[in-house]
Amino acid sequence: MTTDARRTRRPYPHADRQDVVEEIHGVRVPDPYRWLEDAESAATRRWSAAQEGLYAAERAALPGLERWEAAVAALGAGARVRSPEVRGGRLFWLRQQAGQEHPVLVVAEAGTGTGRDAGTERVLLDPVALDPSGRTVLDAWEPSVEGDLLAYQVSRDGTEDSLLRVIDVATGEVVDGPLDRVRKASVGWLPGGGAFYYVRRLDPRLHPGEERYHRRVCLHRVGTPADTDAVVFGEGRDKTQFYSVSVTEDGRWLGITATLGTGRGTDVYLADLTAAPLDRPLLRPVQEGRGAATRLHAVRGTGPADRVWLRTDRDAARGRVVACRPDELHLGPGAWHEVVPERPDAVLTHLVVLSGPELENPLGLAAWTRDTVAEVTLHDLVEGRQVAALPLPGTGAVGDFSAVASGGHEAWFAYTDFVTPVRVLHFDARTRRLTRWDRDALSADGPGGPGGPVPGDPAMGGPGGPGGPVPGDPAMGIQATGGAVTRQVAFPSRDGTTVRMFVISPAGHPDRPRPALLTGYGGFGRTMSPRYRAQVLAWVRAGGVFAWAGLRGGGEEGEAWHRAGSGAHKQNTFDDFGAAADRLVEEGWTEPGRIAIMGGSNGGLLVGAALTQEPEKYAAVVCSSPLLDMVRYELSGLGPSWTPEYGSARDPARLPVLFGYSPYHRVTPGAAYPAVLLTAADGDTRTDPLHARKMCAALQHASSGTGPILLRLEHGVGHGDRAASRAAALQAECLAFLASHVGLPAPGSGAGTPPR
Repeated sequence: MTTDARRTRRPYPHADRQDVVEEIHGVRVPDPYRWLEDAESAATRRWSAAQEGLYAAERAALPGLERWEAAVAALGAGARVRSPEVRGGRLFWLRQQAGQEHPVLVVAEAGTGTGRDAGTERVLLDPVALDPSGRTVLDAWEPSVEGDLLAYQVSRDGTEDSLLRVIDVATGEVVDGPLDRVRKASVGWLPGGGAFYYVRRLDPRLHPGEERYHRRVCLHRVGTPADTDAVVFGEGRDKTQFYSVSVTEDGRWLGITATLGTGRGTDVYLADLTAAPLDRPLLRPVQEGRGAATRLHAVRGTGPADRVWLRTDRDAARGRVVACRPDELHLGPGAWHEVVPERPDAVLTHLVVLSGPELENPLGLAAWTRDTVAEVTLHDLVEGRQVAALPLPGTGAVGDFSAVASGGHEAWFAYTDFVTPVRVLHFDARTRRLTRWDRDALSADGPGGPGGPVPGDPAMGGPGGPGGPVPGDPAMGIQATGGAVTRQVAFPSRDGTTVRMFVISPAGHPDRPRPALLTGYGGFGRTMSPRYRAQVLAWVRAGGVFAWAGLRGGGEEGEAWHRAGSGAHKQNTFDDFGAAADRLVEEGWTEPGRIAIMGGSNGGLLVGAALTQEPEKYAAVVCSSPLLDMVRYELSGLGPSWTPEYGSARDPARLPVLFGYSPYHRVTPGAAYPAVLLTAADGDTRTDPLHARKMCAALQHASSGTGPILLRLEHGVGHGDRAASRAAALQAECLAFLASHVGLPAPGSGAGTPPR
């Protein structure tokens, strides 16, 4: 059955096209489907129900859907763990075994160490035990200093509107909460477990219609009503500001970071909690009113004349580390001392400070991306020199860094690449050895055995001189998955800027034109690093090519790269993406008519712009949880938080830019648009499903193309985490839809892509 035949038998639901035009700064902005913004109206409900019926019929006809579902489920079924947090002799970490819908929080006594000799583990929190429907998600958790209490946050139906509770780790008994109006809030415990700092929104009755904003840093005393919490920071500041808090384990130093919405610039404050009452800390600015991203790192035992460290891109667009003293904060950057300089070839992404008594000087474990690929180095934070480079298992990404909060010689971080599921690695600064963390290895299959060392080159001779590699051994229990080879290519964008892209394919070179799936993000300074994704391998094992482009607007080349694809320069992101598609054709990876594109969230805006600016270039599009009406985006969801990234239509200078690329407003009647699947979730409190609804109606009215325009609306989930089975179902349906329009047979069908 052809796509055209399916559409002929299934007409689109009717959507009134109303004569709504708004004049903004003298610009007439049409909005014929504004009525679809109201999700609760009877008309929208009828239209949405009809769209769901249409999608159900189309879904039932997707070729090979069951095989796509089986492939995605199998490739995503391995056990996964996250890096542990060590508090008071206990280890806490997230683990998800094959068949589990959500990760569970596990705890174990540390025993005499943090590896194999740790005590017997037990499940402390299981979201499915809290809610058998699978619609409750564990959003965040933080153990107390002593490890005897745990603050955790859960939300339901994808809303990310969390409730915070405190439990006794030994018994699991709830001893405090729920505290409402939190959203993955950072928590800074004070010693003794009697109180913590956290972030909470004001009572929504104070600001009707702005209930997701107006955050404050508060001091909560365990066992007391949340409404009696003291506000210690946030009064008089912009409603969209986000805050994070941290407290050193000895309870002396409180750090607060403030950002305007999702802007990159941070205000950083530090307070000596011994100098004033806990509910009125004397916060002193470390950095204020600058566009630089800065993070504070302070450790236990620090005095006013000791060092704290800042990871910052102030005066260093690719990032550096500086040291300063709390008693010299008033001197500003003039008193900063650089200990890890900016690199011209790499971007600094993480820093962990190790400061245990076993170490002669505090050490900094620094993570970088060079050409989008991760590197990890070790630095003496007093002498300001690099002392080692850690060999990683492959060409991939690192993240999820943690260290013993009380100061020590151990750190953990996660490694992944396109063919390697996430693995947790353990670093011992005394020996400078990097191994796979025992608890990870014990949870997963693989050669080499649990706790095996990370591969390195024995001929390099060990850490010897500055920058020397950490000792390694190829017996590490991580292996590449067969049937997929990763290659990075560089190409010029339309203005000559060099852009890089990972191409994952069966052969590792363009042996013949294959169905290609291109994706990207290009926003908020986020780097498109190599990461394991089941849908990538499923597509490639079926015989296709998967391309992962690092576009301007992301963080691949530092803050300058981000700014080159944001605000008034957003079109650069879309031009980079179009150039990536062109390069796939030019090099012979694919051919015209066989390119599919996919993106979510800001990536949904990306593919929305791509399909409206160059509809003839793409055969099929999946546009997930998108922003598409860029004139009114800041009026819904978390839109007001994103004006630092996109700009505001209230700004006369920025409106023409937003209106010019807004995908919803670029839909042209009569244009032959590709097949499009828009996906949205009714619990999404970030990007409102109204964007997908309005775009769907506009495309269904306008398109003269043969491919269907469909809307997949999911209930009881949101923008973020969801049950594993629901995530796999979404991925499989998206792949099956795209594959059906570019000629890619489903995995295991026995049919290969015919040679051209």
